[in-house]
Formats: sequence, C-alpha cells, structure tokens
Amino acid sequence: MSRPRHRRSRPCPRWQAWLLSSCLPLALVACGSGEEAAGENGVQGVLLDAQMSEISGLAASRRHPGVLWMHDDGGNPARLFATDANGGRIATFTVEGVTKTDWEDMAAFELDGRAYLLVADTGDNGGLRRTLQLHVFEEPAVLENARLEPAWSIAFRWPDGPLDCEAVAVDAAGGQILLVSKKRTPPELFSLPLRPQGDGLQVAAARGALAGVPGPANDIPADAPRRRRYEHQVTAADLSPDGRRLAVMTYRDLMVYTRQGVEDWSRAIARAPDMAPLPWLPQAEAMGWRADGSALLATGEFIPAPLFRIQPPAPAAAAPQPKP
Repeated sequence: MSRPRHRRSRPCPRWQAWLLSSCLPLALVACGSGEEAAGENGVQGVLLDAQMSEISGLAASRRHPGVLWMHDDGGNPARLFATDANGGRIATFTVEGVTKTDWEDMAAFELDGRAYLLVADTGDNGGLRRTLQLHVFEEPAVLENARLEPAWSIAFRWPDGPLDCEAVAVDAAGGQILLVSKKRTPPELFSLPLRPQGDGLQVAAARGALAGVPGPANDIPADAPRRRRYEHQVTAADLSPDGRRLAVMTYRDLMVYTRQGVEDWSRAIARAPDMAPLPWLPQAEAMGWRADGSALLATGEFIPAPLFRIQPPAPAAAAPQPKP
C-alpha cells in the first residue's frame, strides 16, 4: 500500500522553497541547453514528476544509452522508473511476484551478454528484519509502461543479527553482490554470491570495515537538525562500469575506493578512500555511476530534486605489486 499523500498539502520546507525559487530555474536552463562541460560538476537534470518524490535508488542502463533507472522508497508501489538523462520519466514498470518492504538501492550490470538491474530490499530502520531480499530483473527491450517480474531473487540474512543497509553494488566479473551497512561506525562491507547457492536462505559474508569514512561529530547538540545528526550514515553505493572503483555516499560525503591489481574488496576498502565533495542535497539517497564511468549521478528523496553530476577524484597511483 502506498503512503498517504496528505503531506503534500503542508507548507513547503524552507530549504525546498529556496530550491524552487533559486536553484530550479537555473537547473531548468542548464537542462534545456543540452550542453555539458567535460570534467565539470553541475546539475544534469531535475526530477519534477510527483510519482518520483521519494527516489532511493538510481542506476544507469546498460541496455539503453542515456537512460537511467530509479525506484522509490518503501510504502510506495513496487515499480521501477525509466527516465531520460535529465530525470524525466519515460516509462513505469509495475513489478509483480515480489513483496516490497523497504527498497533502498539498486545497481545495473551485465552478465553473459544480458543487461540486468538488481534492487535491494534491505532497509531496516528498526533493526527487526530477520530476512531480506535482493531482486534481479533483466532490462526490458522496450521502454513503455508494462509489468516486470524478477529473473531471480535472493533471500538472505546478516551473519551477526539485523542491521540497516541502503547501499548495494554488483561485481559481475567477481560474481558477487556488495552491501554496505548504514548505521554502524565505521560502516562494514558484506558480500553475497550473485547467483544464489541452493534454494535455502543465504548468509552474507563480512568483508571488513570501510576505512576513512568520517564518523559522527562529537559536538552535536540534542536539538541539532536531523541531517547533522545522521549525515555520516551510508545511503548508497555503486561499482564503476570497469569494476575498479567502488563509490560510497553518505548524507555528507562521497568516497571512492579503488581496487589495485587483482586484490579483493576487503583489501581495497582497508585503504583510505579518495574523497569528492557532495553538493548540497538534503536527503541524499540515490547515487550511481554514469554508464561510461566518467562521472557519478546523485539525487535525493524530495520533489523537485536536482540530479547532480559529480566528477570522482582521480584514483591514487597504484602501489607496486609484488612479483610472483
């Protein structure tokens, strides 16, 4: 059942009114020009569709050039949105055969010559869920309103009790799904096989803590805005199309971990990440690499919402690999 929409009649929050009056006109001009300066941060588009007011997952299509996939948060119907590069809705796909509890992130990947989307039903604000689900969909050939069923699903649990997770990435070459915890300090990385092993409940494997993620401030007053109290928490992740860079986003920062040589992700996340500035984006919940790996896109859970284009920091020089 979708969430009641009576809150739309409430007064516009101050930051949202500022966005409407100041940022939105400039963003619309930028989108209308169709021009983009290479290597620059900026507003790529604006989400205006009322159906897309709670976007919590974003991924760039591997099948349709220039198309983005998005989904909204729990409490809304089970559906996927296909949008153009500026965030304008092209089609809505109603998902059948699954129960939507709390969808929090998605990833796009290719496997055996086919393009897929993975949706993570892993939100758990109360720390009460004993089992969670991941759903994999083959990207449809035609972008028009239709129904969609998962190609396969994975039911799993965490190895050490319930936790909240809003960040997922797919390492297709390594045959694994990467998940990052939200509320643990420091955040932790877990993995699951991309293809379920047997029909039973899978158990995520712990891969280590993420180095270099800024923790919560020590001087936060009790009446501080919600953003300041929780801005260190991880809300999204994505793996670059070349499989080398894992981007992780909090409400405040964007971090990129670069894998060197043939090392696994446990070693890659043990090094301090490269940091990139996150634009001012209240409720930053959705982030993903562009299909060409040239930049990242990020947006938030509100309408109207800018779709930011963010240049990642250049990867640090690779350390010399030991000779065999």
